Amino acid sequence: MIKKEYIRSVLDIFAASPFKPLGMHANKGGEAVKALNEAVIAYCEGNSQRVSELNHDIDVIEHEADVLKQTIRSELSSSIMLPVHADDLLSFLKPQDSISDVAQEVSYWLTLREFNASDEVRQGFLGLMAKSLETVELYEELVATISELLETSFSKRDVEDTLALVVKVEEMEHQVDVVEKELMGKVFQQEDSIGGAGVYHLARLVDGIGDIADKTEHAADRLRTMVLRR
Repeated sequence: MIKKEYIRSVLDIFAASPFKPLGMHANKGGEAVKALNEAVIAYCEGNSQRVSELNHDIDVIEHEADVLKQTIRSELSSSIMLPVHADDLLSFLKPQDSISDVAQEVSYWLTLREFNASDEVRQGFLGLMAKSLETVELYEELVATISELLETSFSKRDVEDTLALVVKVEEMEHQVDVVEKELMGKVFQQEDSIGGAGVYHLARLVDGIGDIADKTEHAADRLRTMVLRR
């Protein structure tokens, strides 16, 4: 369980700046995806014990992200003054929260079966995961700019820099989508050797890893809306 001291510390930070917990929440998503990247590497190496350990770690991280999410939502229901629309902020928070949720789901699916496919598919998984992680890391950089925007009262130059990062996240998501589709085709070519259940399992993993980038791009788009509608 998350200690009460942790929740109180989040509340203290929120009182000082409502956007710092949002950054903390984004970083939890990043932590979950970084741990998932390690889990995918372990999965492709056949290290099921390490996959199980990392699955537990991701469960803990996802729960911490949920605590942050609930704290942010409860504080926004008060009379706190915000430089952006509260509804826009909540619309931004939802897809951001999905990043750790999807990482948790993919991590669980890694524990269900051992890797059993060609080396080409193995390399495809590693490449797809690396691209998705890169997208999330760029997104974390994007969220970090919110505090800078507040300090400069949303100066035109800083807003433009933030929006440029949103475009980069969207470009990364497109790259992930291309890799995902290519890998999915290779997975289905393995049916004769790994069977229908094996193909289904790998396809779910491919879809889940790609979905991390999708959720990240959606959150970046919501952040753009929040900034433009301030």
